[in-house]
Amino acid sequence: MKPPQQKLRSKMITEGDMRAPNRAMLRAVGFRDEDFSKPIIGIASTWSEITPCNMHIDKLAVKTKEGVRQGGGVSQIFGTITVSDGISMGTEGMKYSLVSREVIADSIELVSNAQRFDGLVAIGGCDKNMPGCLMAMARLNIPSVFIYGGTILPGQYQGHDVDIVSIFEAVGQYNSGRLTKNQFKEIECHACPGAGSCGGMYTANTMASAIEAMGMSLPGSSSHAAESPEKILDCIQAGDAVTKLIAKGITPSKIMTKKAFENAISLVMVLGGSTNAVLHLIAMARTVGVDLTLEDFNRIGKKVPHLADLKPSGKFVMNDLNQIGGVPGVLKILLKAKLIHGDTLTVTGKTLEENLKKFPGLTPDQEIVRNLKNPLHKTGPIVILKGNLAPEGAVAKISGLENTFITGPAQIFDSEEKCLEAILENKIKKGDIIIIRYEGPKGGPGMREMLAVTSALIGKGLGKEVGLITDGRFSGGTHGLVVGHVAPEAQCGGPLAIVKNGEMVTIDVERKEIRVHLTDKEIQDRLKRFKAPPLKCTSGVLYKFAMQASSATQGALTHWKE
Repeated sequence: MKPPQQKLRSKMITEGDMRAPNRAMLRAVGFRDEDFSKPIIGIASTWSEITPCNMHIDKLAVKTKEGVRQGGGVSQIFGTITVSDGISMGTEGMKYSLVSREVIADSIELVSNAQRFDGLVAIGGCDKNMPGCLMAMARLNIPSVFIYGGTILPGQYQGHDVDIVSIFEAVGQYNSGRLTKNQFKEIECHACPGAGSCGGMYTANTMASAIEAMGMSLPGSSSHAAESPEKILDCIQAGDAVTKLIAKGITPSKIMTKKAFENAISLVMVLGGSTNAVLHLIAMARTVGVDLTLEDFNRIGKKVPHLADLKPSGKFVMNDLNQIGGVPGVLKILLKAKLIHGDTLTVTGKTLEENLKKFPGLTPDQEIVRNLKNPLHKTGPIVILKGNLAPEGAVAKISGLENTFITGPAQIFDSEEKCLEAILENKIKKGDIIIIRYEGPKGGPGMREMLAVTSALIGKGLGKEVGLITDGRFSGGTHGLVVGHVAPEAQCGGPLAIVKNGEMVTIDVERKEIRVHLTDKEIQDRLKRFKAPPLKCTSGVLYKFAMQASSATQGALTHWKE
C-alpha cells in the first residue's frame, strides 16, 4: 500500500517490518498504533528559565501539541537553546547572542532531519529565537508554522508604564543624580512584571511582526500578549494549521518569497522597528535563497512612512497596539494604500489579502498609529548609509530624531566596555562622535548590541547631542543619532579601523552618508599599513563563529543558500 502523501519523510521511520525497533521506541514516548499512520510534527520549544521572554513557552508547546492532535497529526516536543539579550547586555556574555541564532537554526535543522519530521512548529520568544527558527524552516523546507511567545505587559511605576529600557536608561539618570537610590530600585523592581518579550517595538516584537507580514505565522498572533487567552488559542490553531499545510504541500519556500520579504520590510518601517530587522531579514532571505540587499530597505523606506508611535522613540508598547487592532489593523492600512503585496501566500493556505478580510481594522480615533496623511515621518525610519567610513553600508534609525546631522571630533574606543566607562566618568561631551570598533561579527566576535552605551547617553542627557558609530549592533531599545552594522568591519580592514582620536567625522542621514574628513589617499595609505589585531577568541563557539561569519551586509551568517 502506498504511504499517504502527508508522511513523505516519517514513513522511513514508521513503515514496514524493518522499522519495528523504531516504532518500539516511539511507543515508549507515547505513540499508539493509530499514530504511525499520521504525519509526525516536530514542535521546537525555546523554553528556559533564562529569560522572561521564554519562561512560559513550555506551556505553549503543550497547547500546540493539542492543536496538532486536533488536526489529525501526532507531535513530538523538543528543546533548543535561548540566551537572554537583556541579561547579558553590556557584558562579555552579549558576544554569544547573535551566535545563538546560528545554533538555534542548526539544532532545529538537526533534530527535524534526524527524526524525519513531516512538519514543524517552532515557538520563539527572545530576539534571536525568531530568525533562528525561520532560518531552520528555510533550510528544512518542510511545512512549517512559527508561533511568537508574545509580548510582556508593561510594568507600573508612579502611575507610568515602565519596561526594560526604562531601567537601562535609569542607569545614566541615577549616575548623573537625576534619580534617587530608592527611585532607581523601584524602576528595577517594576520593569518586568511577568512572562513575555520586551514590550516596545524592540527586536522581538519587530521580528514577530515581520514574520506575520511575511506569512509564516498566523494572522493577528504577533501582537497578542504572552500571558493571554489569545496566545493559547494561537498555539492550538498553529498546531492544526501545520497539518493542513502538509496536506496541501505548502512549504516555506512557497511563502518566503521576495514579495513576502518586501511586505515584512514595509511593516517594519511603518512600526518604527528595530535596526536588527535588517540583519535578520537578510539572513533569513539568504537562507531561503531570496536576493535581499541593503538597497531594498532604502528603496522601500522611500515610499513607506513611519506611522506608529511606539517605544523606544515613541510612547506606546505592543500591548497598546494589540488593543486597537494589532498588526492586522496596520497591514490593512498598507494594503489599501498598495504599500504591500496582498497576493502573497501564508501559513493559512490563503493569501495575505484573504486573511485580512476577517479583521475590522484599527479602532477609530486611536492615537497610536497615525494615518497616511499625517505620518510621524514621511519616509521609513530605518536608513542605509554609505560613505568613506562604510563602503559596503551601515544602518541608522531616525525615528524620534530632531537632528539628523552631526559633525564632530571622533572619540575612539576599541570595545563597548571602554566606551561605557568613559560615558559614566563624564569624558564624553556634547558634539562628540563616539566610534566603537572591533565589535563586528568577527572582531567582537559576535557583533554585540550597544544598549548599555546608548541608554547611558540618553540617561546622561546626551542622546541628542552625541553621535555614535560602530561595527557592532544596537538593541531594538536603542534610539538616538546612532549608526551600526558598519561594513567592512574594523577587524577585516574596514576604514573604521584607521580613524584617530579627534579627527572630524560626519553623520548625515539626509544624504545617507557617514564619513571621516580625510582624503581618499590618506585613507588608502593608512589601510595599506593596517594590520588586523589577533582574534579575541581562539577556541570554542565564538572562534568558530568568527571564522565562518559573513559580513553584516550579508546577514552575519555562517550558512546560506547560494
